[in-house]
Amino acid sequence: MSDQVFLLPDLGEGLSEAEIVQWRVAVGDVVTVDQTVVEVETAKAVVDVPCPYAGRVVALHGAEGEVRPVGQPLITVAADGAAEPVGHAVYREEERAGSGNVLIGYGTGHGGARRRRRARPVASLASPASAPAASTPAAPAPAASAPVAPAPVAPAPAAVAAPVPSQSVAALVISPIVRRLARERGVDLATVRGSGPGGVIRRADVEAAADAAASPIAAASPVGTASATGTGEQPAAHLGLSPTGAGDVVIPLTGIRKAIADKLSRSRREIPEVTIWVDADATALLATRAAINAARPEQPVSILALLARICLSGLRRYPQLNARVDTEGQRIVQSAGVHLGIAAQTDRGLLVPVLRDADRLTTAELAAELAATTKAARAGELPPARLTGGTFTLNNYGVFGVDGSTPIINHPEAALLGVGRIIDKPWVVDGQLAVRKVTQLSLTFDHRVCDGGVAGGFLRHVADCVERPELLIAAV
Repeated sequence: MSDQVFLLPDLGEGLSEAEIVQWRVAVGDVVTVDQTVVEVETAKAVVDVPCPYAGRVVALHGAEGEVRPVGQPLITVAADGAAEPVGHAVYREEERAGSGNVLIGYGTGHGGARRRRRARPVASLASPASAPAASTPAAPAPAASAPVAPAPVAPAPAAVAAPVPSQSVAALVISPIVRRLARERGVDLATVRGSGPGGVIRRADVEAAADAAASPIAAASPVGTASATGTGEQPAAHLGLSPTGAGDVVIPLTGIRKAIADKLSRSRREIPEVTIWVDADATALLATRAAINAARPEQPVSILALLARICLSGLRRYPQLNARVDTEGQRIVQSAGVHLGIAAQTDRGLLVPVLRDADRLTTAELAAELAATTKAARAGELPPARLTGGTFTLNNYGVFGVDGSTPIINHPEAALLGVGRIIDKPWVVDGQLAVRKVTQLSLTFDHRVCDGGVAGGFLRHVADCVERPELLIAAV
């Protein structure tokens, strides 16, 4: 029975690649239908990928940390009983390596090559101590080694000559993306030492090699070459940046972090944004929340849920802010429904999960949906579809203990409401000085969709509802 090759599926709109975070299976394992075989990170989320086939794993395409394009092989499975030995499956996969998805530098007659750390290790020609561990009998050694050209080094003992041809030592595992990048930047992959598991060459290694070649400082110590001491130790890679100091910490821009950087940079490039702000007395809002929760303790509401309800009221009155600019079509598109984005800080970075058709939810439903969504976002359990399609964003940066901000609009939206911390401040009430619960509200908006009158009207409406929540009832 022929092997079944599972291709990396489409994981969401606009996603063309994913980085392998962790393999959940190894070559030789038996898998069942819909069993999770790998955890990958896209530009939007970390996703568990199940395999649609059952059988024995004969090949894993890509190492942890490697980026795989959508539609390329991810895992090869053979039906139980039809699976061949792991080594044979690797050889056969190497013979089909025209796409560049598997081992580079191997022929088809080598033994014991490994694709990842959990597979059987390759005997090293560089270490005579590994020779006795070779399983090849001593008698066939001359015949096995005869076709192989002698290496340009001192002759090795006879016991070392048999196991594996010397060319396998230089073998590297790279993806098509890495090969293309190397060609574009003129990097010879034979001179690059991979920083990934098992010597996998990553994009960062290619970028480091290209930058080292262009830098007079790095040129004195090329990436992937032996050190001046002759030990062959690898100098610290610079991951595509300028040369770093000994104590510097270098964090690659990949996955969600890269997506955040790209989106925010695009927002700043394309959107002429303006920020306006106002202080508001939130004493009555806090009292309203306390009264609701006392009356209905089984369905508590949060301050964020009340602010979301106020935003929805404002967008009903000022729909110009619930929009996006279509630059190609030279038009402004006002959305029929409000798909409310909620900025949430997670361990993987800033995410903006979306509550679709939030304007159709009651306040209690908003509160429950907000709590469940933010919890799922922080746990990394949201599918990519839940992180796109927003029309307006609410950002409660007050939880970080700050009063105000000039946030960047979540492209391609047109506006974002920011809420600062609620603290005691002196406030004039009916001509008398009093201590009140005060917060700062800010609205950042795209000046292409509206002018200051609309933006100011929306923000004033929000502030009025914060100070007098009963206005929400009148606005319904």
